[in-house]
Amino acid sequence: MAVDVRSRKGKRREGEKYTKISVDFSVLHFFDLSSGSTAKHRPLHCSSRLQITPLGLLYFNLFESSEHEMSDLHDLCKFLERPILSKYTDELKYYLKNGIPSTYTIEEAYNYTNGIEEEPTTTTTPLHLIATHLPEDATKEELEIVNEMVLILFEYGAGWCLTDVNDETPGCILIRRKLNKNAIYDQIVDAGVRAELLLRKVSEYDMEIIDDTDDLDHEQFGEIPELVTGEPEPNTKTEQLSEKSKEEAEGETKFESESETVTEPSAKSEPAPELDPSHNQDAYLKSKLEYKNGALVTQSNQDGVMMEWETDLMKLGCDSVFKGALVNGKPESEVNILNIGFGMGIIDTMINNKNPTKHYICEAHPDVLQKLKDDGWYEKSNVIILEGRWQQELEKLLSAGNVYFNGIYYDTFSEHYQDMLELFDYVVGLLKPHGVFSFFNGLGADRQVIYEVYKKLVEIDLGNYGLKCEFTEVKVPDETLKKGDDSVWDGIRKAYWLCPTFYHPEARFMDFD
Repeated sequence: MAVDVRSRKGKRREGEKYTKISVDFSVLHFFDLSSGSTAKHRPLHCSSRLQITPLGLLYFNLFESSEHEMSDLHDLCKFLERPILSKYTDELKYYLKNGIPSTYTIEEAYNYTNGIEEEPTTTTTPLHLIATHLPEDATKEELEIVNEMVLILFEYGAGWCLTDVNDETPGCILIRRKLNKNAIYDQIVDAGVRAELLLRKVSEYDMEIIDDTDDLDHEQFGEIPELVTGEPEPNTKTEQLSEKSKEEAEGETKFESESETVTEPSAKSEPAPELDPSHNQDAYLKSKLEYKNGALVTQSNQDGVMMEWETDLMKLGCDSVFKGALVNGKPESEVNILNIGFGMGIIDTMINNKNPTKHYICEAHPDVLQKLKDDGWYEKSNVIILEGRWQQELEKLLSAGNVYFNGIYYDTFSEHYQDMLELFDYVVGLLKPHGVFSFFNGLGADRQVIYEVYKKLVEIDLGNYGLKCEFTEVKVPDETLKKGDDSVWDGIRKAYWLCPTFYHPEARFMDFD
């Protein structure tokens, strides 16, 4: 489907030119279906140049506001005057209704003031400014006003996961300032959930974004309808005009981060995605692995496939899947457990020590299968090894229909959330009515706000399968949040965990909750 990017009224006026835009759907879909991992270590890419209205229409609004007004929008979001009263929301609506984009950034203001035509690489939006300048001593009434401002910005297409010069989203800023226990932060997380669900729907269609419309037959598209009768609809990203000094622009975006992060390697050291074992499942299965220093890593890139620090989390997973062995509080006579992804064998050792009737292990990597053979797993009487990807092996089990599981655990490498959604199809077919499903929950765990978005998405998606997912909050080892010699990531290419809390999932059929 071709999308005509035009002014809000939908008519091409005489002398009007269409502006070329670059499209990056990461504003909506930033981590998984396009470039993310279900379990471990995927870098986050969340810059964006495009917004989609709730009706799925793309709009391009021509600015009619003055440079002064556009600069005032940024000042408004700094809360220079206290108390914060309803006039803040009134002024915000005025600016947005007059064509100033909710994503207009101070970087764009600086570029315009200094005659720089190139597109900024960072995006410090009004939402970032609100997160940065939200008063720590705000009253309940002031927080309600700020919360309404955030709601208005989202209604006008604000990007929840755009990053500033410090690589922080608005949610990241609130977390750093310890202001993430309020409705404002919750709105940001909810916006991420809506965006992911929307883009998932959009991805079902073959949509083509046109960036040069000079030769396009515009009449075939007809009139673009108004979204709300009598009210201008929310603006989208457009040309940027404003006046900001270099000092002011830099002053709003640069600060010393209080959090410890892992130093990332230079872009030159990063392999192409299709050749990167941490991005591509085929590349991973062809890569050589090695067990060393309490970790399983890719030999060429030193990607962390699994590490010893996960042991306590594996214990939680083992305990969860065996809860499915109880029927009305009594142990079932036949207990079958399935683990997908052997890795270092941490959870499988725990499972086998509980002596289930049948212990299935699904593993696809040749080097890990060799480890299973070397360590005698093939000789264990109750162990059945499924050699191959779970997509094929579970299909065979489901078709045969002769085994069902009390517990299923999932922890793979270099797979995506889309793969996990496919896995849910098999889980509901292979899990006993009283069974328990769990997994290593590393969804977006290199950024806390992303992690919390996926926590909600998992609840929604499993709920669609009739499974209720509950999470237990667990503090992870401090070493996972450090860098240098004291960090577990020393010698590992990229940290796949940077959150202080692990949300351990436990899913059951709702009828047996």
